[in-house]
Amino acid sequence: MRFFRPLPRGLSRCLSALVVLSWLGQMGLLYRSIQASTTNLASDLSRYGSSAQWRGVYSRGDKIGFMVGQTVPTADGYDIQEDGRIQMTLLGATTAARLHTAVQVDKAFEVRSFQFSMDPGTGPIEIGGTVDGRRLQLTVKTPSGRRTETRELPERPALSLNLSRRLAAEGLAPGKHIETTVFDPATLRNETMVIDVQAREVVRAANRPVPAFKVLTRYAGITSTSWVTDTGEVVREESPLGLIVVKETPESATALSVPGDVQADMLEAAAVVPSPPRRIDDPSAVEKLVVRLDGVDLSGPDVQGAGQTVSGNVVEVRDTETLKAEEATPDLSAWLRPELFLESDAPEIVAEAKKAAAGATAPRLIAERLTRYVNALLEKKPTVSLPSALEVLRTRVGDCNEHTALYVAMARALGLPARIAVGLVYVRGGFYYHAWPEVYVQEGRGQGRWLPVDPTLNQFPADATHIRLARGGLDRQVAILPAIGHAKMRVLEVNVKAGSTPLLVGRPAQDLRPLDLPIPKRDSATHCWSQPS
Repeated sequence: MRFFRPLPRGLSRCLSALVVLSWLGQMGLLYRSIQASTTNLASDLSRYGSSAQWRGVYSRGDKIGFMVGQTVPTADGYDIQEDGRIQMTLLGATTAARLHTAVQVDKAFEVRSFQFSMDPGTGPIEIGGTVDGRRLQLTVKTPSGRRTETRELPERPALSLNLSRRLAAEGLAPGKHIETTVFDPATLRNETMVIDVQAREVVRAANRPVPAFKVLTRYAGITSTSWVTDTGEVVREESPLGLIVVKETPESATALSVPGDVQADMLEAAAVVPSPPRRIDDPSAVEKLVVRLDGVDLSGPDVQGAGQTVSGNVVEVRDTETLKAEEATPDLSAWLRPELFLESDAPEIVAEAKKAAAGATAPRLIAERLTRYVNALLEKKPTVSLPSALEVLRTRVGDCNEHTALYVAMARALGLPARIAVGLVYVRGGFYYHAWPEVYVQEGRGQGRWLPVDPTLNQFPADATHIRLARGGLDRQVAILPAIGHAKMRVLEVNVKAGSTPLLVGRPAQDLRPLDLPIPKRDSATHCWSQPS
């Protein structure tokens, strides 16, 4: 029952920051994870009775998973439950994750509490919430620990799992227009959702024709289409990103989804390839990159600064080493505080950060040592998770989101202001969605600057092919979702550093440390956009 979401949130985030979720699965542990969790999944699914609604999830024609949901009456309301399993191909590697959502509502379908969990095979990350008026008490639990936070909301939160039932209870009719606030437990964010009911149509679901109202939903910049029956059952959903969720029989929904072959590579499909194609032989040698970027919102403040300037739809990125320090930013406290998923005050994070700094005191040297340390510490594998820095430190596995979360938390633990950036980076002929940190470095009395760094690619500073589209946590990262599948790029100018020589064979230089220092080598490369080995 995933109505009123532009697409299953676990999937959408995988495409955005994912290189926005966080990425799906773990290659090395995947097969064992599927075997180990199949029994538990079967136990979870046994709670679903004859009234449960089963759905297959498809991406560009390939079956990538299933969802099952049901509404169970309780003494004072309803318990709305959903479970599912998603798997797909990212850079040729099959990846998987389990999802679970439960929402407790009253007779009027107002939210009282909710639970959301995601398990990539290394243990579930769970988010729970209780609602008291407009006060939301959040709890995040991972195998590494538990954290709580209280938030005051402008209005009582509504979750996507109960909105279709509420809409049906009010009566579906062509022309009906609704605006409501939806709270997403995966991103911990409220945002306005616009719903427009159109004419009744007949669609095929569970191998039979079903009359249902066509409903357009606009949320987080994405318009999706759903077909909803008079009773509030969603029989089909379509996302502009090529994802389809359709009602099926239990046998059809679960067939070939655990395990199975999934041919479509979602990361490759999300790449932004310049037109006409433009080759960049050595991204680390780029001194200035100028591109025209259409289909992307470039109006916000996040796209300016740290070596990047935007005018209209033209983006210019300069190598930050060519820029001078500026007058120090007066208030950096927001980039030093711990957050729910950036546990910079955790003793384990503080201890690891001090170990990485190895006694360094100069801010720039600390920032560089953190870059090298995090790059060497984490095994590069696509991972679906809500990237908690403490959990990343425990598993030591991840993609760009995990590298970035751990770096930002460790930098803050050492007193270096740091934040998350998401956008595009050039790799092998195209620009791919990526995440990296920005760290504030003081340089001289009263001066400093934000430096983009990339622990995933082992770049300090990050090269000038990093095009930033947003800054911040998951609530900001999903802002780039509307660009996926719609962004168009033309490279206007590429200036390389004087004396640089294009590399004809081998890997572009990413690590400029002295050769006598140990440099980790991984045949698997990184699935969050490092260069090929």
